[in-house]
Amino acid sequence: MWKKILRWMILGGTLFFLGKALKDHWLEVTSIQIDQIGWAILAIATGVTLLAHTWAGWIWTWVLQELNQPVESLHFIQVYLKTNIAKYLPGNVWHHYGRIVEVKNATGSLGAATLSVVLEALLMTAAALIIIVLLGTQFTATNANTWWQILQFFCLVLILCALHPWFLNPVIHFVHRFKAKKVDKNTNSSVNFNIERYPLRPLLGELGFLGLRGIGFILTLFALGPLNASQIPLLLGAFSFSWLLGFVVPGAPGGLGVFEATAIALLQHYFPAALVISAIALYRLISIIAETAGAALAWLDERL
Repeated sequence: MWKKILRWMILGGTLFFLGKALKDHWLEVTSIQIDQIGWAILAIATGVTLLAHTWAGWIWTWVLQELNQPVESLHFIQVYLKTNIAKYLPGNVWHHYGRIVEVKNATGSLGAATLSVVLEALLMTAAALIIIVLLGTQFTATNANTWWQILQFFCLVLILCALHPWFLNPVIHFVHRFKAKKVDKNTNSSVNFNIERYPLRPLLGELGFLGLRGIGFILTLFALGPLNASQIPLLLGAFSFSWLLGFVVPGAPGGLGVFEATAIALLQHYFPAALVISAIALYRLISIIAETAGAALAWLDERL
């Protein structure tokens, strides 16, 4: 009950904020025009975003390999791309469910399948926090800067420690033993997916994923108006923070609404509000097009 109320409150709040921002700057938004070079830049932004999602699928196969699961990289990149658009369904969990089912069918290990999805989410969160800690101070309010940095750093350290085998493997074994008590003793309950080393390579890969997503966003903004090189760190930090909130806030399938509202709130003081609103709306469209194209290409590649 409370989860539903929270979801509706979040949805209502974000829609109200977005609607008010659009209403206040409607004339400026409609006056923005895109020339031929701008359309070419938007096409490049779409390609970069598609590359980012493909890259994320490859990183997921690295996570599965860290769990000692023999998987074929190309097939599971296809699985990742095909399930990606399911995140826009109500609940924001169906893309995870699809991936868990595919891994379980391929390896027979439900535990490893579930853990791969959880680890991927933790790695993405850690990557976003790393970028925010490094670049996010530029859009932090001055009077709360120190406490905000401390909170960011604390969350980052907590997640980075949680990814270490010293902490992660005992949790895996505890959950496995708890689950084993509820299943039939004849069921195979051996744990064969310990983490043997710190998942540094997947973490660096997730940094690359967020970097590519950020580049796609920056290109979208650049297609509508001029940018300076000095503004790129600000944009990457604001994008990562907005993406992270859209990723972790419940009731926002695909971060829809939460990402947009956060990005507008962070960037409207540094860029014309109409430019920010237009760029964010276009970037959402570009993201959906890239994810749909990725799913279609993965399906076509399987058939061929």
